[in-house]
Amino acid sequence: MARTTAGIIASLAAGASLVAAHGHVSNIIVNGVYYRNYDPTTDAYNPTPPKVIGWTASNLDNGFVSPDAFGGPDIICHRDATPGGGHATVAAGSKISIQWTPEWPESHHGPVIDYLAACNGPCETVDKTTLKFFKIDSSGYINGSVPGYWASDALVTNGNSWLVQIPADLKAGNYVLRHEIIALHGAGSANGAQAYPQCFNLQVTGSGSNVPAGVAGTSLYKATDAGILFSLYSSPIVYPMPGPALIAGASSSILQSKSVATVTSSATVPGSGSGTTVVTTTTAAVVTTTTTSSVKTTTTLSTSTTAAPATTAAPTGSAQTKWGQCGGSGWSGATACVAGSSCSTINPYYAQCV
Repeated sequence: MARTTAGIIASLAAGASLVAAHGHVSNIIVNGVYYRNYDPTTDAYNPTPPKVIGWTASNLDNGFVSPDAFGGPDIICHRDATPGGGHATVAAGSKISIQWTPEWPESHHGPVIDYLAACNGPCETVDKTTLKFFKIDSSGYINGSVPGYWASDALVTNGNSWLVQIPADLKAGNYVLRHEIIALHGAGSANGAQAYPQCFNLQVTGSGSNVPAGVAGTSLYKATDAGILFSLYSSPIVYPMPGPALIAGASSSILQSKSVATVTSSATVPGSGSGTTVVTTTTAAVVTTTTTSSVKTTTTLSTSTTAAPATTAAPTGSAQTKWGQCGGSGWSGATACVAGSSCSTINPYYAQCV
């Protein structure tokens, strides 16, 4: 019997998944401040990795969590995840830009979902199994014919980044932001979906009083949920969003736009005072591109002055220690490295002694 076109497409996509790059979040940007994330492809080999806001995980292959593990701890914040050593401070109502690397594969269509969970104490020492996650945004199929244009495609269009907003009425406190892409290119078969959860520690400020009820990370999805066991290549596309419902007042997603970092910051480590010194940074005009599913508009912002957390620098005139920051946009610390290491540029905002 001849194979259907949809079946052939599904097989090709499943094969492509074996060779296509996957990814992880490289950084987040909050009000122009760049915070480095844990990099599983390099930090895992560093005997003294930097303390960052992102959770440590063992996805050295930039891989995923499969549905047969959705009932276990790996789905919470990725494989073998442990809390990040520091946090970023954000005001309730702020927008956070989440940057992925490398570029998300075109074939890996699927939803983008964001959750928060109150830590009820320092997130740096929280037991991940006690976290109760509530959904603050979720966007899936947007439009188009099979396989369609999805939230993951909007993320790629938006410079491989996703913009999420912290609820304006959220009660001040410590929270874990759980951000996730679920790739559906192989989800027509059992255990074929691919979840890429990423977690970050936030200290939220504000005068709100809302702490929505949530569910344990191990209860977010089941392997047989309609939005997990789903054929991407069937028409018409009617996608049921997996996981709990959005909290009251939340929208599926906010208008997506690219964020530009004007200064870098280290994570604030409890008790150390790092990342908390305030500096004033004046920036030149910034061009921001706003993207919807089918329309792009460009807005030019005027020169602005922003108060932001400072990076933690080595003493002026001294050499930076191995694995320490030695450069990047907004960096004012040491640019020379100790003997035996050299300054390597990771991206325009971060260079490290290696």
